[in-house]
Amino acid sequence: GIDAVIDRGECDFVGMIAAPLPLGIICDMMGIPESQTQFVYDQTNIILGLGDPEYVTPGTSPLIAALNAGRGLAKLMNELALERRKNPTDDLTSQLLSAEVDGESLSDQEIASFFVLLVVAGNETTRNAISHGMKALSDHPDQRRKWAGDFAAIAPSAVEEIVRWASPVIHFRRTVTADTELGGQKLRAGEKIVLWYNSANRDEAAFEEPYRFDVTRAPNEHVGFGGPGAHHCLGANLARREITVVFRELLRRLPDLEISGAPEMLRSNFIHGIKRMPCRFTPGGSC
Repeated sequence: GIDAVIDRGECDFVGMIAAPLPLGIICDMMGIPESQTQFVYDQTNIILGLGDPEYVTPGTSPLIAALNAGRGLAKLMNELALERRKNPTDDLTSQLLSAEVDGESLSDQEIASFFVLLVVAGNETTRNAISHGMKALSDHPDQRRKWAGDFAAIAPSAVEEIVRWASPVIHFRRTVTADTELGGQKLRAGEKIVLWYNSANRDEAAFEEPYRFDVTRAPNEHVGFGGPGAHHCLGANLARREITVVFRELLRRLPDLEISGAPEMLRSNFIHGIKRMPCRFTPGGSC
């Protein structure tokens, strides 16, 4: 991403810098040809941008749009699976095709469903965390200087703070499995509850000065990757690594990059997304 824009002096931060790494890694892991990455990017935008008229034409059913995008991704994976059965490689698709659990292997439909989940969850969320993180560092230059001054030592806490600050997923819904009480509220088995991650990540009871962006915040028990247990984000460590790599290269190669205009936000009550965000920097980088 940086190589493609370093001499330009300005670009759309989301499309040119934040998006390529997460998308490229997921597609590379699965063995998706580079020629198909734009298609994957476009379909995931539709699936997670259902409330935004840019991705779903007004008058079109969001459900139909999502199903069609999902079918397109599933078709891509089915075609790849067919090829990998004939000519297996070392990619994740080949490994999934040969994997067995208790003597049973995954069906083509299960592999396609896994792929759709992987590219949607592993692409959009990390892209948005990186975009919100860059905006936060531009808005808080003291924190940017602090991180740049000792990148490796501060990176672990800075990445956690970026995920807390961004809260890329706004909410999820769960079903109560047994009668219980939470925060003084009685909950009955079978009831549906909504978990507001962006609210939890600004909880005054859990965070000191929750509206302060602090790259050295500790402790930082955020729920940006979901809570603990079975629903914790499967790709959390990959996301942490990707965010670290992007900001290591940005602070090293484009140290004066600044956000030069207001972010264009995704219209969604599910994804805290940034569609586009202009930035500028010294062409060729600077020291």
